[in-house]
Amino acid sequence: MDRARRPRRAARQRLRTAALAALGVNMVTLAPVAGAAEIAPGVQGQAIVRILVALLAIVGLILAGGWLLRRHAGGRATASGQMRVLGALPVGQRERIVLVQIGQTQLLLGVAPGRVQTLHVLETPVAGTGEAPAPASDSFAARLRRMMQPTDSK
Repeated sequence: MDRARRPRRAARQRLRTAALAALGVNMVTLAPVAGAAEIAPGVQGQAIVRILVALLAIVGLILAGGWLLRRHAGGRATASGQMRVLGALPVGQRERIVLVQIGQTQLLLGVAPGRVQTLHVLETPVAGTGEAPAPASDSFAARLRRMMQPTDSK
């Protein structure tokens, strides 16, 4: 230890002892705990491990909850292939017209925030809607496919 610090440290110790004696505190009760110098200041390793285990448990619970919600469709009942949305046409910012097929009957529905109204019931299916609608030739997937195809420049 530096020789210049020894007198200051001794003076601080004497001052602390005098102050505690004036307050009537027994110096034996303030003796340092054996091995206290060996404990590093700051966070201990066990605390870090406990925090990491808790964080992993929380992340696991979040992932399990997401899996359960996705598995059970958020508590909503799903159609078993009897009901299909054949098409939708937006008619406003939040309103649209939807063509739905249930069995052989088709319904034209008006959908707005907080309201669904039947506009028309089609007894015979609209021509060309028996199969799944073909993707538009100008859809994003078609354009991406064209761009990814190698071009022959012979």
